Amino acid sequence: MSTSKARLAFFLPGLYEGGAERVILNLASGIAARGYPVDLVLARAEGPYMAQLPDCLRLVDLKAKRVLSSVPALAQYLRLERPAALLSAMFANVIALWARRLGGVTQRLVITEHNSLSSVVRNQDQDVRWKWYPKLAGWFYPWADEIVAVSRGIADDLARTTTIPRERIQVVYNPVVTPDLLEKSKEPLDHPWFQTGGLPVVVSVGRLTAQKGFDVLIRAFALVRQRRHARLLILGEGELRPNLETLVRELGLEQDVSLAGFVQNPYPYMARASAFVLSSRWEGLPTVVIEALYLGTPIVATDCPGGTREILMDGRYGRLVPVDSPTVLAGAIETSLDARIPGPPDERWHPFDSRFVVDRYLDLLLGA
Repeated sequence: MSTSKARLAFFLPGLYEGGAERVILNLASGIAARGYPVDLVLARAEGPYMAQLPDCLRLVDLKAKRVLSSVPALAQYLRLERPAALLSAMFANVIALWARRLGGVTQRLVITEHNSLSSVVRNQDQDVRWKWYPKLAGWFYPWADEIVAVSRGIADDLARTTTIPRERIQVVYNPVVTPDLLEKSKEPLDHPWFQTGGLPVVVSVGRLTAQKGFDVLIRAFALVRQRRHARLLILGEGELRPNLETLVRELGLEQDVSLAGFVQNPYPYMARASAFVLSSRWEGLPTVVIEALYLGTPIVATDCPGGTREILMDGRYGRLVPVDSPTVLAGAIETSLDARIPGPPDERWHPFDSRFVVDRYLDLLLGA
């Protein structure tokens, strides 16, 4: 790797199971492939995606007990290592802004918003810290050199929820379509449900949290199962596993619904699925929907706050259903199992192509 180019850094709480973490890994790897030295700075080096950390990235572990307590260590990193620019994501944004101010440094700072802030605040009743986040974002986000949202919906929501002028927020889609996506989808899949001649399998991918609406999906699938033979496979892990397992038992679906846990490579499952379902209550730019669309899998998705409608072009390339509506979701799943919607043209992938997105972020990071 050439060291004649400026060192760039990416800051995250950790490599936990989530779309934003996968996006940052793709973006950082794409920039490193251009010959830039890249540091991946983590408040704490942990999470399931640590196993996917590529050799082209230098890991910097701040060893913080909590993300908030990483401010001094991040400030010290910025003073000592002097990267040309730092990019942060999610609730690490405010931490990065404070660390730059504490460190007294002038490196460029790009912050990225990956989720519907108003939806996160509205659905975090148990965590009062989130109630203050819109004010914190309104106060501190303008300190950044660039504010990036991953969809137009997220940009509009951020402007409405905070005091940030909409014109201060740029929209850059995520680098989802990578050169190895198709290759990963073709890897062998040793799962009995995907044998030739088996029942249709509906697949969903995401963390087992309230945001992802898997309780609604399971209830919808129970309605589907009353009318036809099919199976539901959910890939992901999270704190709601016990609740969802109980719901599966209560509905008598133990033989037809599998909570398969986190998998490093979900693409063979997505590519072989009879339908892919996103049942989320809110999103940012749901990476899995773009991936499923690119792999040619029929899609049913909730028309939730975020970028789902943008991806599916108002329902042209997938079926959109209301949030929290098991009956409507069940009907859309059945329709998708019976009839495919034509796929998008090749030019539709351009905004999500990793090469195009890397170019955009390099311009933002380097101030071009």
